[in-house]
Amino acid sequence: MAIETIAVVGPTASGKTRRAVSLASRLDGEIISADSRQVYRDMTLGTGKDLEEYNGIPYHLIDICEAGEKYNLHRYLTDFSSSYNDILRRGKLPVICGGSGMYVENALNGIRMPEVPCNEDLRHSLKNKSLLELTDILKKYKTLHNTTDVDTVKRAIRAIEISEYYRQHPEEAELTRKGMARKLDALVVGISIPREERRKRISERLQTRLDNGMIDEVKHLLEKGVKPEDLIYYGLEYKFLTLHLVGEISYEEMFKSLETAIHQFAKRQMTWFRGMEKRGTHIHWLPYNLSDEEFMYEVINLLN
Repeated sequence: MAIETIAVVGPTASGKTRRAVSLASRLDGEIISADSRQVYRDMTLGTGKDLEEYNGIPYHLIDICEAGEKYNLHRYLTDFSSSYNDILRRGKLPVICGGSGMYVENALNGIRMPEVPCNEDLRHSLKNKSLLELTDILKKYKTLHNTTDVDTVKRAIRAIEISEYYRQHPEEAELTRKGMARKLDALVVGISIPREERRKRISERLQTRLDNGMIDEVKHLLEKGVKPEDLIYYGLEYKFLTLHLVGEISYEEMFKSLETAIHQFAKRQMTWFRGMEKRGTHIHWLPYNLSDEEFMYEVINLLN
């Protein structure tokens, strides 16, 4: 086996975790999560950790920081490198699994991200601007390939802060470019699922998680002292459940808005993965409904 890692990618509700676990089990591997929210403790149902699916397979970068913190790409790449090298040192196969395309792509490309300090003066000058105004400012720095940087005012201000730092420190900006990095020798497998089946699974899974106590999970975080605005910052489940719990929207509004938001999120995930392919990452797409044996057979063939 010439490759040094396998990555399993795809939209939410496509069954990535089960596939990654089966590969890790068969190929003596360990899972490295590539999910921007599964890093947080006590955020389990809302982030879809599905820890019961791991069946004893070791996993990394799940439950590594407290809810309320602001985890980011820089921290992820640092943590990823540490976990990745540790797995290799022990003679195991790193199996990357997740739907955060930005995390996956940068990790596979071996990108390094210098720590960007806070710029209080810049933040103060931007604090009263609308999200639309901030988006226009960010567009002057770079082309926006997705909406992740401008989901909220806080994220947009941080994105401008980072862009301004790199403008002032071009030598550090160079470290973030592919040409300065060693790309990982990876097999990237994508889970392909038809849109209507994906939508059906998303709706069913949302109801199941609500039935299993997802509202109580968010209520517990609020009772622990996590600020509502910090939970809203995380988006999707935590945004809409928090808005419901603080009385801003009804249960019905929460469910409908959240369901729509997850569908839109899955669409953005697929847009990112198509962008990855255009930028040079070869993703081998396999049907979501293959049996475990068929899936393993296809991956082994790709490895050979």
